[in-house]
Order: sequence, then C-alpha cells, then structure tokens
Amino acid sequence: MKHARVIYQGREHSAQESEGMLLLSDGQRVRQDAVHWLPPLAPVAQARTILCLGLNYADHAKELAFKPPSEPLAFLKGQSSLIGHREHTLRPHGVKMMHYECELAVVIGRTAKNVKQADAYDFVQGYTIANDYAIRDYLENWYRPNLRVKGRPTCTPLGPWLVDAKDIADPMHLNLQTIVNGQITQRGNTKDMIFSIPALIEYFTSFMTLRPGDLILTGTPDGVVDCQPGAQIECSIEGIGSLQNTIESTS
Repeated sequence: MKHARVIYQGREHSAQESEGMLLLSDGQRVRQDAVHWLPPLAPVAQARTILCLGLNYADHAKELAFKPPSEPLAFLKGQSSLIGHREHTLRPHGVKMMHYECELAVVIGRTAKNVKQADAYDFVQGYTIANDYAIRDYLENWYRPNLRVKGRPTCTPLGPWLVDAKDIADPMHLNLQTIVNGQITQRGNTKDMIFSIPALIEYFTSFMTLRPGDLILTGTPDGVVDCQPGAQIECSIEGIGSLQNTIESTS
C-alpha cells in the first residue's frame, strides 16, 4: 500500500493512493494536485535520526574519482532539511555546482539494536524516495561531507509515497532514474549498492539504536548534473513512484 501525508484545505491528513486519487483519513477522495504534499512520515515522539550514505555505488565513486569505501561512509542530517513532493529547493546565490541525488530511503519500523543481516528486513516499515541535494562548492572532503553540503533546509525532498515493505519484493533490485527538464540524466539499479540494506542495518545497529520512523538514505549512482534555478527535477524508483521538485534561487 502507498501512504502519504498531505495538507488539504488547511488540515493535515494521512492518505492512501486510491485509483490515481488520494483517500484522506477522514474518508474524502481528492485529486493529487489539490493537496500540499508533506514528507510521508508519521510524527515521532523523539528526534528523528536521518542516516545518509556517500559513495555507496561504485560507479558514482568512479564518477567523482574516488576509491569505493571499505566501510559505509555515513553522515547525519537534520529533519529540517526535509520537504515534500512538488516543493521548491533553494539554490544559494553564487553557488557553482548543486546536484540532485536520487536515493532509495529506508524507513525503520521497529526499535533495532544489534540486528543481524538475516533479520534486517523484519525491522523495515517501508520505502520512499529521497532527493539528497549536494552543494558541491562547500565540499571539503568526500569522506566527511560537511553540513553546508547536505544539511540545508529544502535540500532533501522526500516522497511522495511511503510504500509498505511487504509490497516491495526485492528492494535490492529496483531501477531508478532522474529526469531534469524532461531529459533523463541518471539511471541505476539498487543491486549496484556497495553496501546492501541488510548490511547497512547490521552496521548501524552494531553501535547505535534505530527507532521507528528513522531513515536510511542509501546513496546514489552516477549521472549527477548541476541544477540551475527553474530546473524541474523528477526522481523515480521502480515500484515506489516519482518525486518531483523545482530549483529556486535565493536571490
């Protein structure tokens, strides 16, 4: 099942996809273009942990002239960076290189500590799409992406749907692509991740606790290009949907 969170007529609703429409939590059926989309995540009682992966596809590491990492290259970002489907991402004035990163995002469904790979999928609630924008101008070290590269408000569109884990037969074999202004600029498949979803869950939970609603953004393949103000970006992942947003200048 595909779940969403939206604002309709000034009220926030959980929603489900229903024959191309949205079925709201109060029973109303509305058009998808009649709502304001939010990240498809239920509220959590504590701060949400957002774990992100750098260079988790060998072709992307090669594209950037870096050796693939021998263990997950992970960093954190704040929840304030998240926005919903069809929202605007701000490009800072004077930036020379800002690119999308189409990524499969894993949503944790149960408290997870010391989880083994064989059991990892039991702790996954579902999957969504993340566009993990990077502002390359501020990058100091690919092995330590700093906060100005990845942590800015509006720079992590998420959604539009959260798809139940049981509805994705094999999350490690999904095609993904990015379209910029109508042109395909990125293609890949999750089978090419260096560290699989079970490997990542085992790795992270070996030294920290993941809780329901936490996110793991699993990295992007090669094919990233600069995105100028006005650019229309569409990130798609097989079985999950298409996440759309627009680049807007801060000037």
